[in-house]
Amino acid sequence: MNGIHDLGGMHGFGPVEREENEPLFHADWERRVFGMLTSTAIGIGFSIDEFRSHIETMGAAHYLETSYYEHWLHALEVLTVLYGGVSAEELAAGHVTEPGAGPAPLQPEGVPKVLAHRLAGRADLDEPAPFAVGDRVRARNLHPEAHTRLPRYVRGHVGQIDRVHGGFVFPDTVARRAGDRPQYCYSVRFDANELWGPDAGGRGAVYIDLFDDYLEPAGPDSKE
Repeated sequence: MNGIHDLGGMHGFGPVEREENEPLFHADWERRVFGMLTSTAIGIGFSIDEFRSHIETMGAAHYLETSYYEHWLHALEVLTVLYGGVSAEELAAGHVTEPGAGPAPLQPEGVPKVLAHRLAGRADLDEPAPFAVGDRVRARNLHPEAHTRLPRYVRGHVGQIDRVHGGFVFPDTVARRAGDRPQYCYSVRFDANELWGPDAGGRGAVYIDLFDDYLEPAGPDSKE
């Protein structure tokens, strides 16, 4: 969807501030939210794509005034209620009223097994990839109403296949539980001038991972 989360290429939000020697977590509650993502995802059974899609449902003002891990916490709260991990009343109260009623929590001894299967999004495909390294492609001008991994600022622009990552499940359909729809994913190189015009300087480039459904061939005469 075209939401406030898709800020790439937009003006008016100030510089991107880099924190030197930034810690992994700025507070203990952020560390807990990170751990909760794994345990609730396994216990309830939602995917990372579904998790991302619920972050995108945040209102614009709420999204902009909250931090990265507050976005995570929002999605976790929505999903745990949606799939019966806790009730809305329990969430509001801050404690469960029926212990053991929800999914069994992930125990410490189960963490290595979960991490060992972190590539579960990969898919074996019988057909060869439609695009190869060096091919010129255009990002399709799509505006889906649900979750997508196609950034708004590259739609309609021409790039070049830099790497073929292999087969993966398709985030757009997985996010709404509409099937895996496996396909190839590529790293596509877009020149800065192609994305932002001559004022971009002509030296930079952006590499974006894009799926088959996002791309179409771009002939040698296509504007870039």
